[in-house]
Amino acid sequence: MAAQGFASTDIITGWPEIIGDKLAEFSRPVKIEWPRRRTYADDGQGGEAATLVLKVESAFALDIQHMLPVLIERVNARYGWRCIGKIVIKQGPVPKRVHAAPRRSLDPAMIEQASQRIGTIEDEGLRDALVRLGAGILSDTHKNDKTA
Repeated sequence: MAAQGFASTDIITGWPEIIGDKLAEFSRPVKIEWPRRRTYADDGQGGEAATLVLKVESAFALDIQHMLPVLIERVNARYGWRCIGKIVIKQGPVPKRVHAAPRRSLDPAMIEQASQRIGTIEDEGLRDALVRLGAGILSDTHKNDKTA
């Protein structure tokens, strides 16, 4: 990420919030090109702004081209300073976002068994997470015992 000019993953993970879910499916921030030589502007904002490079599916390049001034403002508003001054569009295939797998349903008997083994834990969130983890492990162990 640092090699591509990103100080953090926030612009990548927050891209759907910046551009909208529909266009986020067909575009991705690729890198941020910072100016080689920093010059300090009179406005005290830290000098020249960077260039954000986007990979965009060909069919949506024109839509995003028309939104560039708005996108620059949204990115800069997200960070609270004028970090992006220009956006360059590179057309090409954009890999689809990976969505988290849905939780599998756990056997109530395994949940009860895990709950008994865990005992008393004051923090409810921690207790629930441990019960789900234990029930998942017990379910996998129970499945392996049946197949063996």
